[in-house]
Amino acid sequence: MGRVAIVTGGTRGIGAAISKALKEAGHTVAATYGGDDAKANAFKDETGISVYKWDVSSYEACAEGIKKVESELGPIEILVNNAGITRDAPFHKMKPEQWKEVIDTNLSGVFNMTHPVWAGMRERSFGRIVTISSVNGQKGQFAQANYSAAKAGDIGFTKALAQEGARKNITVNVVAPGYINTQMMDSIPEKVMNETILPQIPVGRLGEPEEIARCVAFLVSDDAGFITGSTITANGGQYLD
Repeated sequence: MGRVAIVTGGTRGIGAAISKALKEAGHTVAATYGGDDAKANAFKDETGISVYKWDVSSYEACAEGIKKVESELGPIEILVNNAGITRDAPFHKMKPEQWKEVIDTNLSGVFNMTHPVWAGMRERSFGRIVTISSVNGQKGQFAQANYSAAKAGDIGFTKALAQEGARKNITVNVVAPGYINTQMMDSIPEKVMNETILPQIPVGRLGEPEEIARCVAFLVSDDAGFITGSTITANGGQYLD
């Protein structure tokens, strides 16, 4: 059964793979983005998926954007909180704005997107919410106190909200990827990749965006109705939780 889905940060990387997978599963998808109009429009032309631009760190922008999507596509029954940023720095060098930007987008952005759709999901007694966290929200990472805190917060948010949504047939889950083969990996020197990163991953390779997308597609399906408050750790065995 096709439903209306929003994927934040849904035009690039993992988000693009999720948007495509949900469309392939028969859902009507709205992919949001925050910055690059040219790449977003190219994604729209390539896939036929509708794109919408707003900043997830702004509650007002999220509420207005969601209203627009619902007026054009219908009530939102699936939400994938994928949008995220990094502002890495060792903690003794981290500036307050680096902390705030990451928390505002990666943690508060999840609240900002989820809160406006929650009442409708409760009224319809159906909803699927999946938030993309990170292995670094589970184990921590040097120079990512801001990012790790936000991604760990996403997991706590999910566990709490799952308890509130359960009786209304709303499931709330997390996918926590490890190192995934996206454009973000292009900046890592080959020596660092081969000698530092890959040896940490028991399967011996990076994950693919499509592998994360398949996890999400399952969690939003009717087959996953008994799974809520859970975290799928898709990291090739790098961290076992």
